[in-house]
Amino acid sequence: MKYRSYHAPLYEALLHYQESGNRSFHVPGHKNGQVYRGLSNKENTKQPGCSDVIPTRAFLDMMQMDVTEISGTDDLHHPEGVILEAQQLAADCFGAEESFFLVGGSTAGNLAMLLTVCDEPQSIVLVQRNVHKSVIHGLMLAGARAVFLEPYVDPSSGLAVMPSAETVEAAVQAYPEAKGVLVTLPNYYGMGADLTPIADICHAAGMPLLVDEAHGAHYGQHPELPASALSCGADGVVQSTHKMLSAFTMGAMLHIQGPLLNRSLLRQRLAMVQSSSPSYPVMASLDLARRLLHVQGADTFTAGLAAVDAFKRGLAELPRFQLLQPVQALQQEPPAEAEPAAGGNRATDASGRPTARAAGYTAQDPFKAVIYDGAGVLSGYGLQQQLEAHGCVPEMSDERYVILLFSLGSTLSDAEHLLQALEHISHAHENELGQWQDEPLKRAAKHAANYISTWNNLQDASWAFSEPILFSLQPISEQDTAEVAIEDCAGYRSAEMIIPYPPGIPLLYAGEQISSATVQRIQLLSDEGAKFHGAADDTLRTLKIMKE
Repeated sequence: MKYRSYHAPLYEALLHYQESGNRSFHVPGHKNGQVYRGLSNKENTKQPGCSDVIPTRAFLDMMQMDVTEISGTDDLHHPEGVILEAQQLAADCFGAEESFFLVGGSTAGNLAMLLTVCDEPQSIVLVQRNVHKSVIHGLMLAGARAVFLEPYVDPSSGLAVMPSAETVEAAVQAYPEAKGVLVTLPNYYGMGADLTPIADICHAAGMPLLVDEAHGAHYGQHPELPASALSCGADGVVQSTHKMLSAFTMGAMLHIQGPLLNRSLLRQRLAMVQSSSPSYPVMASLDLARRLLHVQGADTFTAGLAAVDAFKRGLAELPRFQLLQPVQALQQEPPAEAEPAAGGNRATDASGRPTARAAGYTAQDPFKAVIYDGAGVLSGYGLQQQLEAHGCVPEMSDERYVILLFSLGSTLSDAEHLLQALEHISHAHENELGQWQDEPLKRAAKHAANYISTWNNLQDASWAFSEPILFSLQPISEQDTAEVAIEDCAGYRSAEMIIPYPPGIPLLYAGEQISSATVQRIQLLSDEGAKFHGAADDTLRTLKIMKE
Protein backbone atom coordinates (compact mmCIF):
# COMPACT_ATOMS: atom_id res chain seq x y z
CA MET A 1 0.00 0.00 0.00
CA LYS A 2 2.90 2.37 0.76
CA TYR A 3 4.14 2.07 -2.83
CA ARG A 4 0.63 2.47 -4.21
CA SER A 5 0.11 5.62 -2.13
CA TYR A 6 2.52 7.47 -4.43
CA HIS A 7 0.12 6.91 -7.29
CA ALA A 8 -2.97 8.96 -8.12
CA PRO A 9 -4.72 6.43 -10.38
CA LEU A 10 -7.64 8.59 -11.46
CA TYR A 11 -5.51 11.67 -12.08
CA GLU A 12 -2.99 9.57 -14.00
CA ALA A 13 -5.78 8.14 -16.16
CA LEU A 14 -6.84 11.66 -17.10
CA LEU A 15 -3.24 12.56 -17.95
CA HIS A 16 -3.07 9.52 -20.20
CA TYR A 17 -6.30 10.57 -21.91
CA GLN A 18 -4.97 14.10 -22.41
CA GLU A 19 -1.72 12.84 -23.93
CA SER A 20 -3.34 10.21 -26.15
CA GLY A 21 -4.58 12.67 -28.75
CA ASN A 22 -7.63 10.48 -29.37
CA ARG A 23 -10.53 11.99 -31.29
CA SER A 24 -13.62 12.61 -29.17
CA PHE A 25 -16.90 11.21 -30.41
CA HIS A 26 -18.50 11.44 -26.97
CA VAL A 27 -19.63 14.10 -24.52
CA PRO A 28 -18.80 16.75 -23.33
CA GLY A 29 -19.63 18.96 -26.27
CA HIS A 30 -16.63 21.24 -25.97
CA LYS A 31 -14.52 18.33 -27.35
CA ASN A 32 -11.53 18.73 -25.02
CA GLY A 33 -11.68 22.51 -25.48
CA GLN A 34 -11.50 22.23 -29.26
CA VAL A 35 -14.57 24.46 -29.66
CA TYR A 36 -12.52 27.39 -28.35
CA ARG A 37 -9.26 26.50 -30.05
CA GLY A 38 -11.12 26.65 -33.34
CA LEU A 39 -11.89 30.30 -32.69
CA SER A 40 -8.25 31.34 -32.40
CA ASN A 41 -7.90 31.78 -36.16
CA LYS A 42 -11.20 33.57 -36.60
CA GLU A 43 -11.63 37.32 -36.70
CA ASN A 44 -14.08 39.38 -34.65
CA THR A 45 -13.81 37.19 -31.57
CA LYS A 46 -13.25 40.25 -29.45
CA GLN A 47 -15.52 43.26 -29.25
CA PRO A 48 -14.40 46.74 -28.14
CA GLY A 49 -14.52 46.99 -24.38
CA CYS A 50 -15.06 43.23 -23.95
CA SER A 51 -12.70 40.44 -22.99
CA ASP A 52 -11.64 37.81 -25.51
CA VAL A 53 -14.15 34.97 -25.92
CA ILE A 54 -11.28 32.45 -25.93
CA PRO A 55 -10.47 31.16 -22.40
CA THR A 56 -6.96 31.25 -21.02
CA ARG A 57 -4.45 28.52 -21.86
CA ALA A 58 -4.66 27.13 -18.31
CA PHE A 59 -8.44 26.77 -18.61
CA LEU A 60 -8.17 25.12 -22.02
CA ASP A 61 -5.63 22.64 -20.64
CA MET A 62 -8.08 21.71 -17.89
CA MET A 63 -10.82 21.15 -20.46
CA GLN A 64 -8.64 18.48 -22.04
CA MET A 65 -9.09 16.49 -18.81
CA ASP A 66 -12.84 17.08 -18.58
CA VAL A 67 -14.01 13.67 -19.73
CA THR A 68 -16.87 11.28 -19.11
CA GLU A 69 -17.31 7.56 -18.48
CA ILE A 70 -15.30 6.05 -21.35
CA SER A 71 -12.82 3.19 -21.58
CA GLY A 72 -10.15 3.72 -18.96
CA THR A 73 -11.86 6.41 -16.84
CA ASP A 74 -14.19 4.12 -14.83
CA ASP A 75 -17.68 4.93 -13.46
CA LEU A 76 -18.26 6.65 -10.10
CA HIS A 77 -21.54 4.80 -9.55
CA HIS A 78 -20.11 1.37 -10.38
CA PRO A 79 -16.35 1.69 -9.93
CA GLU A 80 -14.18 -1.20 -11.07
CA GLY A 81 -10.98 0.51 -12.17
CA VAL A 82 -9.15 3.74 -11.41
CA ILE A 83 -11.98 5.29 -9.35
CA LEU A 84 -12.25 2.15 -7.24
CA GLU A 85 -8.49 2.17 -6.66
CA ALA A 86 -8.52 5.90 -5.83
CA GLN A 87 -11.30 5.40 -3.28
CA GLN A 88 -9.48 2.44 -1.71
CA LEU A 89 -6.36 4.59 -1.33
CA ALA A 90 -8.49 7.30 0.26
CA ALA A 91 -9.90 4.81 2.77
CA ASP A 92 -6.37 3.76 3.71
CA CYS A 93 -5.24 7.37 4.06
CA PHE A 94 -8.14 8.53 6.24
CA GLY A 95 -8.54 5.36 8.31
CA ALA A 96 -11.87 4.18 6.89
CA GLU A 97 -13.02 0.74 5.83
CA GLU A 98 -14.58 2.25 2.71
CA SER A 99 -14.54 5.74 1.19
CA PHE A 100 -16.72 7.34 -1.48
CA PHE A 101 -15.88 10.37 -3.63
CA LEU A 102 -18.50 13.15 -3.56
CA VAL A 103 -18.82 15.70 -6.37
CA GLY A 104 -21.65 17.63 -4.71
CA GLY A 105 -19.78 18.65 -1.57
CA SER A 106 -20.63 17.46 1.92
CA THR A 107 -24.27 18.16 1.06
CA ALA A 108 -24.40 14.97 -1.04
CA GLY A 109 -22.88 12.95 1.79
CA ASN A 110 -25.29 14.26 4.42
CA LEU A 111 -28.26 13.54 2.18
CA ALA A 112 -27.05 10.01 1.42
CA MET A 113 -26.36 9.14 5.08
CA LEU A 114 -29.80 10.24 6.22
CA LEU A 115 -31.57 8.51 3.33
CA THR A 116 -29.69 5.35 4.28
CA VAL A 117 -30.44 5.22 8.01
CA CYS A 118 -34.04 6.45 7.58
CA ASP A 119 -35.07 3.29 5.74
CA GLU A 120 -38.79 3.50 6.50
CA PRO A 121 -41.39 6.30 6.66
CA GLN A 122 -41.26 8.49 9.77
CA SER A 123 -37.99 7.01 11.02
CA ILE A 124 -36.73 8.76 14.14
CA VAL A 125 -33.20 10.17 14.05
CA LEU A 126 -31.47 12.13 16.82
CA VAL A 127 -29.99 15.30 15.34
CA GLN A 128 -27.93 18.15 16.74
CA ARG A 129 -30.08 21.26 16.84
CA ASN A 130 -27.87 23.69 14.87
CA VAL A 131 -27.06 21.69 11.74
CA HIS A 132 -26.34 22.66 8.15
CA LYS A 133 -29.39 23.08 5.96
CA SER A 134 -28.38 20.00 3.94
CA VAL A 135 -29.23 17.90 7.01
CA ILE A 136 -32.68 19.48 7.16
CA HIS A 137 -33.16 18.77 3.45
CA GLY A 138 -32.14 15.15 4.08
CA LEU A 139 -34.77 14.85 6.80
CA MET A 140 -37.37 16.26 4.41
CA LEU A 141 -36.42 13.88 1.60
CA ALA A 142 -36.51 10.93 4.00
CA GLY A 143 -39.84 11.92 5.58
CA ALA A 144 -38.11 11.44 8.92
CA ARG A 145 -38.94 12.54 12.44
CA ALA A 146 -36.11 14.47 14.05
CA VAL A 147 -35.46 14.66 17.78
CA PHE A 148 -33.29 17.76 18.10
CA LEU A 149 -30.46 17.66 20.64
CA GLU A 150 -29.46 20.93 22.26
CA PRO A 151 -25.71 21.55 21.87
CA TYR A 152 -23.39 22.50 24.71
CA VAL A 153 -22.80 26.26 24.79
CA ASP A 154 -19.32 27.34 25.81
CA PRO A 155 -19.89 29.94 28.57
CA SER A 156 -16.72 31.87 27.76
CA SER A 157 -17.41 32.48 24.06
CA GLY A 158 -21.19 32.06 24.03
CA LEU A 159 -20.89 29.68 21.04
CA ALA A 160 -22.54 26.29 20.66
CA VAL A 161 -20.29 23.28 20.16
CA MET A 162 -22.03 19.87 20.10
CA PRO A 163 -24.48 17.97 22.33
CA SER A 164 -23.04 16.65 25.58
CA ALA A 165 -22.73 12.93 26.23
CA GLU A 166 -25.46 13.28 28.88
CA THR A 167 -27.86 14.80 26.35
CA VAL A 168 -27.19 12.07 23.81
CA GLU A 169 -27.59 9.34 26.43
CA ALA A 170 -30.89 10.75 27.66
CA ALA A 171 -32.25 11.01 24.12
CA VAL A 172 -31.10 7.48 23.26
CA GLN A 173 -32.88 6.15 26.34
CA ALA A 174 -36.04 8.11 25.52
CA TYR A 175 -36.07 6.97 21.88
CA PRO A 176 -34.41 3.54 21.69
CA GLU A 177 -36.07 3.00 18.30
CA ALA A 178 -34.05 5.87 16.75
CA LYS A 179 -32.18 4.95 13.58
CA GLY A 180 -29.06 6.90 14.44
CA VAL A 181 -27.45 10.04 15.88
CA LEU A 182 -26.08 12.91 13.77
CA VAL A 183 -23.79 15.65 15.10
CA THR A 184 -21.59 18.36 13.62
CA LEU A 185 -17.93 18.46 14.64
CA PRO A 186 -16.02 20.71 14.48
CA ASN A 187 -18.32 23.70 14.30
CA TYR A 188 -17.71 26.57 11.88
CA TYR A 189 -15.38 28.20 14.40
CA GLY A 190 -13.15 25.11 14.67
CA MET A 191 -14.44 24.30 18.17
CA GLY A 192 -14.92 20.73 19.36
CA ALA A 193 -14.51 18.12 22.07
CA ASP A 194 -13.86 14.40 22.47
CA LEU A 195 -16.39 12.46 20.42
CA THR A 196 -15.54 9.04 21.87
CA PRO A 197 -18.09 9.02 24.76
CA ILE A 198 -20.91 9.80 22.32
CA ALA A 199 -19.77 7.03 19.96
CA ASP A 200 -19.72 4.59 22.89
CA ILE A 201 -23.29 5.54 23.87
CA CYS A 202 -24.54 5.11 20.30
CA HIS A 203 -22.88 1.74 19.85
CA ALA A 204 -24.14 0.42 23.19
CA ALA A 205 -27.65 1.14 21.86
CA GLY A 206 -26.91 -0.35 18.44
CA MET A 207 -27.20 3.04 16.71
CA PRO A 208 -24.75 4.41 14.12
CA LEU A 209 -23.07 7.73 14.84
CA LEU A 210 -23.08 10.03 11.80
CA VAL A 211 -20.78 13.04 11.80
CA ASP A 212 -20.84 16.10 9.58
CA GLU A 213 -17.09 16.71 9.71
CA ALA A 214 -17.13 19.06 6.73
CA HIS A 215 -14.54 21.36 8.32
CA GLY A 216 -12.33 18.57 9.67
CA ALA A 217 -10.95 16.68 6.67
CA HIS A 218 -7.45 17.35 8.03
CA TYR A 219 -8.20 16.13 11.56
CA GLY A 220 -6.02 13.35 12.90
CA GLN A 221 -3.31 13.92 10.28
CA HIS A 222 -0.86 15.81 12.54
CA PRO A 223 -0.11 15.69 16.30
CA GLU A 224 -1.20 19.32 16.68
CA LEU A 225 -4.60 18.66 15.10
CA PRO A 226 -7.65 17.27 16.94
CA ALA A 227 -8.57 13.59 16.56
CA SER A 228 -10.68 12.62 13.58
CA ALA A 229 -14.27 11.48 13.99
CA LEU A 230 -13.37 8.06 12.54
CA SER A 231 -10.67 7.51 15.15
CA CYS A 232 -13.24 8.35 17.85
CA GLY A 233 -15.56 5.61 16.60
CA ALA A 234 -17.97 7.35 14.21
CA ASP A 235 -19.66 5.04 11.71
CA GLY A 236 -20.27 7.50 8.87
CA VAL A 237 -18.26 10.69 8.37
CA VAL A 238 -18.64 13.39 5.72
CA GLN A 239 -15.65 15.63 4.98
CA SER A 240 -15.33 18.61 2.65
CA THR A 241 -11.90 17.82 1.22
CA HIS A 242 -11.98 21.16 -0.56
CA LYS A 243 -12.38 23.20 2.62
CA MET A 244 -9.25 22.39 4.64
CA LEU A 245 -7.25 20.21 2.23
CA SER A 246 -6.40 20.76 -1.45
CA ALA A 247 -9.29 19.48 -3.58
CA PHE A 248 -11.33 21.59 -5.97
CA THR A 249 -14.49 23.23 -4.66
CA MET A 250 -17.34 20.69 -4.39
CA GLY A 251 -14.85 17.88 -3.82
CA ALA A 252 -15.72 15.89 -0.67
CA MET A 253 -15.60 12.35 0.73
CA LEU A 254 -17.83 10.03 2.71
CA HIS A 255 -15.97 7.58 4.98
CA ILE A 256 -17.59 4.45 6.45
CA GLN A 257 -16.58 1.88 9.05
CA GLY A 258 -18.31 -0.79 11.12
CA PRO A 259 -21.41 -2.92 10.50
CA LEU A 260 -24.13 -0.42 11.46
CA LEU A 261 -24.65 1.18 8.04
CA ASN A 262 -26.23 -0.68 5.10
CA ARG A 263 -23.53 -0.06 2.49
CA SER A 264 -25.51 -1.52 -0.39
CA LEU A 265 -28.34 0.88 0.35
CA LEU A 266 -25.82 3.72 0.83
CA ARG A 267 -24.44 3.17 -2.68
CA GLN A 268 -27.98 3.36 -4.06
CA ARG A 269 -28.66 6.59 -2.15
CA LEU A 270 -25.41 8.12 -3.39
CA ALA A 271 -26.44 7.33 -6.95
CA MET A 272 -29.73 9.12 -6.27
CA VAL A 273 -28.25 12.36 -4.94
CA GLN A 274 -25.14 12.60 -7.13
CA SER A 275 -24.97 13.45 -10.82
CA SER A 276 -24.73 10.60 -13.31
CA SER A 277 -22.20 12.81 -15.09
CA PRO A 278 -19.72 13.62 -12.31
CA SER A 279 -16.87 16.07 -12.81
CA TYR A 280 -13.66 14.17 -13.49
CA PRO A 281 -11.41 17.17 -12.70
CA VAL A 282 -13.11 17.41 -9.27
CA MET A 283 -12.63 13.68 -8.65
CA ALA A 284 -9.01 13.88 -9.84
CA SER A 285 -8.44 16.72 -7.37
CA LEU A 286 -9.67 14.42 -4.59
CA ASP A 287 -7.18 11.81 -5.75
CA LEU A 288 -4.35 14.36 -5.71
CA ALA A 289 -5.36 15.77 -2.30
CA ARG A 290 -5.21 12.24 -0.90
CA ARG A 291 -1.84 11.54 -2.54
CA LEU A 292 -0.28 14.70 -1.13
CA LEU A 293 -1.39 13.72 2.37
CA HIS A 294 -0.55 10.04 1.92
CA VAL A 295 3.00 10.70 0.73
CA GLN A 296 4.01 13.63 2.93
CA GLY A 297 2.06 12.66 6.04
CA ALA A 298 2.24 15.15 8.91
CA ASP A 299 4.83 17.18 6.96
CA THR A 300 1.98 18.30 4.71
CA PHE A 301 1.00 20.79 7.42
CA THR A 302 4.46 22.07 8.43
CA ALA A 303 4.36 25.31 6.43
CA GLY A 304 0.73 26.06 7.30
CA LEU A 305 1.24 25.51 11.02
CA ALA A 306 4.37 27.68 10.91
CA ALA A 307 2.23 30.48 9.42
CA VAL A 308 -0.36 30.02 12.17
CA ASP A 309 2.31 30.08 14.89
CA ALA A 310 3.83 33.25 13.45
CA PHE A 311 0.43 34.90 13.41
CA LYS A 312 -0.33 33.94 17.01
CA ARG A 313 3.05 35.22 18.21
CA GLY A 314 2.47 38.50 16.45
CA LEU A 315 -1.10 38.74 17.73
CA ALA A 316 0.19 38.46 21.31
CA GLU A 317 1.93 41.79 20.72
CA LEU A 318 -1.39 43.38 19.73
CA PRO A 319 -3.30 43.02 23.02
CA ARG A 320 -6.38 44.71 21.63
CA PHE A 321 -7.23 41.68 19.47
CA GLN A 322 -8.04 38.51 21.36
CA LEU A 323 -7.92 34.87 20.20
CA LEU A 324 -10.64 32.32 20.93
CA GLN A 325 -9.20 29.31 22.79
CA PRO A 326 -10.67 26.61 25.05
CA VAL A 327 -10.25 27.33 28.74
CA GLN A 328 -9.26 23.71 29.29
CA ALA A 329 -7.49 21.83 26.50
CA LEU A 330 -8.32 18.23 25.71
CA GLN A 331 -5.83 15.80 27.23
CA GLN A 332 -4.17 13.60 24.63
CA GLU A 333 -3.90 10.67 27.10
CA PRO A 334 -6.47 11.18 29.88
CA PRO A 335 -5.83 9.32 33.11
CA ALA A 336 -8.05 6.38 33.97
CA GLU A 337 -10.02 8.34 36.54
CA ALA A 338 -10.94 10.86 33.83
CA GLU A 339 -12.71 8.25 31.72
CA PRO A 340 -16.47 8.80 31.58
CA ALA A 341 -18.61 6.49 33.62
CA ALA A 342 -20.82 3.96 31.93
CA GLY A 343 -23.34 5.67 29.72
CA GLY A 344 -21.16 8.74 29.17
CA ASN A 345 -21.67 10.54 32.49
CA ARG A 346 -19.28 13.40 33.10
CA ALA A 347 -16.08 12.59 34.96
CA THR A 348 -14.85 14.98 37.62
CA ASP A 349 -11.58 15.60 39.38
CA ALA A 350 -11.00 15.54 43.17
CA SER A 351 -12.55 18.99 43.56
CA GLY A 352 -15.67 18.01 41.64
CA ARG A 353 -14.84 20.06 38.55
CA PRO A 354 -15.30 18.49 35.09
CA THR A 355 -12.19 16.89 33.64
CA ALA A 356 -10.89 17.75 30.20
CA ARG A 357 -12.68 14.76 28.64
CA ALA A 358 -15.97 15.86 30.15
CA ALA A 359 -15.85 19.54 29.23
CA GLY A 360 -17.86 20.68 26.21
CA TYR A 361 -15.19 22.74 24.41
CA THR A 362 -11.74 21.25 24.75
CA ALA A 363 -10.31 21.20 21.23
CA GLN A 364 -9.67 24.04 18.79
CA ASP A 365 -8.58 23.65 15.19
CA PRO A 366 -5.30 25.62 15.05
CA PHE A 367 -6.00 26.53 11.44
CA LYS A 368 -9.17 28.39 12.48
CA ALA A 369 -7.88 31.59 14.13
CA VAL A 370 -11.01 33.17 15.62
CA ILE A 371 -10.32 36.72 16.79
CA TYR A 372 -12.33 39.60 18.20
CA ASP A 373 -11.82 43.20 19.26
CA GLY A 374 -11.24 43.05 23.00
CA ALA A 375 -12.03 46.76 23.16
CA GLY A 376 -15.55 46.14 21.91
CA VAL A 377 -15.17 49.04 19.47
CA LEU A 378 -15.37 47.00 16.27
CA SER A 379 -17.96 44.28 15.80
CA GLY A 380 -16.95 41.18 13.90
CA TYR A 381 -18.62 42.61 10.82
CA GLY A 382 -16.76 45.89 11.23
CA LEU A 383 -13.42 44.16 11.73
CA GLN A 384 -13.98 42.08 8.61
CA GLN A 385 -14.63 45.23 6.58
CA GLN A 386 -11.44 46.79 7.91
CA LEU A 387 -9.42 43.66 7.09
CA GLU A 388 -10.81 43.47 3.57
CA ALA A 389 -9.83 47.10 3.05
CA HIS A 390 -6.25 45.98 3.80
CA GLY A 391 -6.39 43.06 1.36
CA CYS A 392 -7.21 40.29 3.87
CA VAL A 393 -10.44 38.38 3.21
CA PRO A 394 -11.73 36.39 6.23
CA GLU A 395 -13.79 33.22 6.02
CA MET A 396 -16.74 34.64 7.98
CA SER A 397 -17.70 37.06 10.70
CA ASP A 398 -20.58 37.54 13.12
CA GLU A 399 -21.52 40.23 15.56
CA ARG A 400 -18.41 39.60 17.65
CA TYR A 401 -15.97 37.19 15.96
CA VAL A 402 -13.95 37.02 12.75
CA ILE A 403 -12.86 33.61 11.47
CA LEU A 404 -9.44 33.63 9.79
CA LEU A 405 -8.90 30.34 7.99
CA PHE A 406 -5.34 29.12 7.55
CA SER A 407 -4.54 25.83 5.80
CA LEU A 408 -1.72 23.68 4.48
CA GLY A 409 -1.37 26.28 1.72
CA SER A 410 -0.84 29.28 4.01
CA THR A 411 2.56 31.01 4.15
CA LEU A 412 4.58 33.17 6.53
CA SER A 413 4.01 36.04 4.11
CA ASP A 414 0.24 35.61 4.58
CA ALA A 415 0.66 35.82 8.36
CA GLU A 416 2.87 38.91 8.14
CA HIS A 417 0.41 40.70 5.86
CA LEU A 418 -2.47 39.90 8.23
CA LEU A 419 -0.53 41.16 11.27
CA GLN A 420 0.35 44.38 9.47
CA ALA A 421 -3.31 44.89 8.65
CA LEU A 422 -4.36 44.39 12.27
CA GLU A 423 -1.65 46.74 13.46
CA HIS A 424 -2.86 49.44 11.07
CA ILE A 425 -6.46 48.90 12.15
CA SER A 426 -5.47 49.18 15.82
CA HIS A 427 -3.59 52.45 15.27
CA ALA A 428 -6.40 53.90 13.16
CA HIS A 429 -8.83 53.53 16.09
CA GLU A 430 -6.54 54.58 18.95
CA ASN A 431 -8.68 57.60 19.71
CA GLU A 432 -11.62 55.28 20.46
CA LEU A 433 -9.77 53.17 22.99
CA GLY A 434 -9.50 55.48 25.98
CA GLN A 435 -12.49 54.04 27.82
CA TRP A 436 -11.41 50.47 27.01
CA GLN A 437 -7.92 51.05 28.40
CA ASP A 438 -9.39 52.47 31.60
CA GLU A 439 -12.08 49.82 32.11
CA PRO A 440 -11.19 46.74 30.02
CA LEU A 441 -13.03 44.13 32.09
CA LYS A 442 -16.19 46.16 32.42
CA ARG A 443 -16.36 46.91 28.70
CA ALA A 444 -15.59 43.35 27.63
CA ALA A 445 -18.24 41.97 30.00
CA LYS A 446 -20.84 44.35 28.61
CA HIS A 447 -20.02 43.32 25.07
CA ALA A 448 -20.26 39.60 25.91
CA ALA A 449 -23.61 40.09 27.63
CA ASN A 450 -25.07 41.69 24.49
CA TYR A 451 -23.66 39.10 22.09
CA ILE A 452 -26.31 37.40 19.98
CA SER A 453 -25.13 34.63 17.66
CA THR A 454 -27.09 33.50 14.60
CA TRP A 455 -24.93 30.37 14.69
CA ASN A 456 -26.38 29.03 17.94
CA ASN A 457 -30.12 29.14 17.24
CA LEU A 458 -30.96 27.31 20.43
CA GLN A 459 -34.17 26.65 22.26
CA ASP A 460 -35.00 26.92 25.95
CA ALA A 461 -32.00 25.61 27.89
CA SER A 462 -34.35 23.92 30.38
CA TRP A 463 -34.70 20.91 28.06
CA ALA A 464 -32.00 18.77 26.45
CA PHE A 465 -33.91 17.46 23.43
CA SER A 466 -37.15 18.04 21.59
CA GLU A 467 -40.12 15.84 20.89
CA PRO A 468 -40.06 14.17 17.43
CA ILE A 469 -40.68 16.66 14.63
CA LEU A 470 -41.96 15.28 11.32
CA PHE A 471 -40.29 16.53 8.15
CA SER A 472 -41.88 16.17 4.76
CA LEU A 473 -41.69 17.49 1.21
CA GLN A 474 -45.44 18.11 1.30
CA PRO A 475 -46.15 21.83 1.69
CA ILE A 476 -48.52 22.98 4.42
CA SER A 477 -51.88 24.07 3.00
CA GLU A 478 -52.63 27.75 3.43
CA GLN A 479 -56.10 26.97 4.73
CA ASP A 480 -54.52 25.11 7.65
CA THR A 481 -52.47 28.12 8.76
CA ALA A 482 -53.07 31.47 10.37
CA GLU A 483 -51.00 34.57 11.03
CA VAL A 484 -50.56 35.45 14.69
CA ALA A 485 -48.76 38.39 16.30
CA ILE A 486 -45.31 37.20 17.28
CA GLU A 487 -45.82 38.04 20.93
CA ASP A 488 -48.84 35.67 20.95
CA CYS A 489 -47.18 32.72 19.15
CA ALA A 490 -45.89 30.73 22.11
CA GLY A 491 -47.60 27.35 22.40
CA TYR A 492 -48.59 27.10 18.73
CA ARG A 493 -46.83 25.00 16.07
CA SER A 494 -44.96 26.91 13.43
CA ALA A 495 -46.12 26.68 9.82
CA GLU A 496 -42.88 28.11 8.42
CA MET A 497 -39.12 27.91 8.82
CA ILE A 498 -37.46 30.94 10.40
CA ILE A 499 -33.83 31.07 9.32
CA PRO A 500 -31.45 33.85 10.44
CA TYR A 501 -28.96 34.39 7.62
CA PRO A 502 -26.02 34.05 7.62
CA PRO A 503 -25.17 31.27 8.41
CA GLY A 504 -28.55 29.76 7.48
CA ILE A 505 -29.24 27.49 10.47
CA PRO A 506 -33.00 27.37 11.13
CA LEU A 507 -34.17 28.78 14.44
CA LEU A 508 -37.68 27.38 13.95
CA TYR A 509 -38.89 24.47 11.82
CA ALA A 510 -42.32 23.93 10.27
CA GLY A 511 -44.37 21.79 12.65
CA GLU A 512 -42.27 22.64 15.70
CA GLN A 513 -43.91 23.98 18.83
CA ILE A 514 -42.98 27.62 19.44
CA SER A 515 -41.63 28.37 22.90
CA SER A 516 -41.58 31.75 24.60
CA ALA A 517 -37.76 31.57 24.54
CA THR A 518 -37.86 31.20 20.75
CA VAL A 519 -40.18 34.19 20.41
CA GLN A 520 -37.85 36.29 22.54
CA ARG A 521 -34.81 35.20 20.53
CA ILE A 522 -36.45 36.05 17.19
CA GLN A 523 -37.36 39.48 18.52
CA LEU A 524 -33.84 40.09 19.85
CA LEU A 525 -32.22 39.04 16.58
CA SER A 526 -34.65 41.16 14.60
CA ASP A 527 -33.91 44.18 16.80
CA GLU A 528 -30.17 43.64 16.20
CA GLY A 529 -30.74 43.82 12.45
CA ALA A 530 -30.41 40.12 11.58
CA LYS A 531 -31.78 39.06 8.21
CA PHE A 532 -34.21 36.14 8.00
CA HIS A 533 -35.16 33.63 5.32
CA GLY A 534 -38.41 31.69 5.23
CA ALA A 535 -40.66 34.16 7.06
CA ALA A 536 -43.83 35.19 5.23
CA ASP A 537 -43.81 38.49 7.13
CA ASP A 538 -40.47 40.19 6.45
CA THR A 539 -41.03 42.52 9.40
CA LEU A 540 -41.46 39.52 11.74
CA ARG A 541 -44.35 41.23 13.49
CA THR A 542 -46.34 38.06 12.80
CA LEU A 543 -45.58 34.37 12.35
CA LYS A 544 -47.55 31.75 10.46
CA ILE A 545 -48.83 29.02 12.77
CA MET A 546 -50.71 25.79 12.21
CA LYS A 547 -54.36 25.76 13.17
CA GLU A 548 -55.08 23.18 15.82
